[in-house]
Amino acid sequence: MTTVNNCNIPDDLLYQVEKHVWVKRDADGTARIGMTDPAQKLAGKIIVVTPKKVGRTITRGQSAGTVESSKWVGPVPSPLSGEIVAVNQVPLDKPTALNADPYGNWIVKLAPTNWDEEAKDLVTGEQGVEAYRALLQAEGIDCGT
Repeated sequence: MTTVNNCNIPDDLLYQVEKHVWVKRDADGTARIGMTDPAQKLAGKIIVVTPKKVGRTITRGQSAGTVESSKWVGPVPSPLSGEIVAVNQVPLDKPTALNADPYGNWIVKLAPTNWDEEAKDLVTGEQGVEAYRALLQAEGIDCGT
């Protein structure tokens, strides 16, 4: 894990940096999708998480769910197309779990329909960290303040 501007950026995840979402592909080919540490910091204390329902098919860019905080309501855009096969009950029951551990608390799990093509647009490792470093610095985002 790398820390940039007091934001945690794991180098083993895939990112759609400009949308503040991460992806982790599981051994069975499904992909967990969640919001990043900078995203939860920008949102503030999260009070409601509403994922799309299991069985719903979404295309890349569509909302995988909605997150509401005391100062913001917005979508969690999916960086992949696919069918939602699971939702994480933890942030539904305790929304602030996304504030406490945004990488351990994914929002939805997809069965991707076009992984090979769509994953090319995601960044990981050092490339992901550096892309996040540039965005955080350009936008003046610091997770410690």
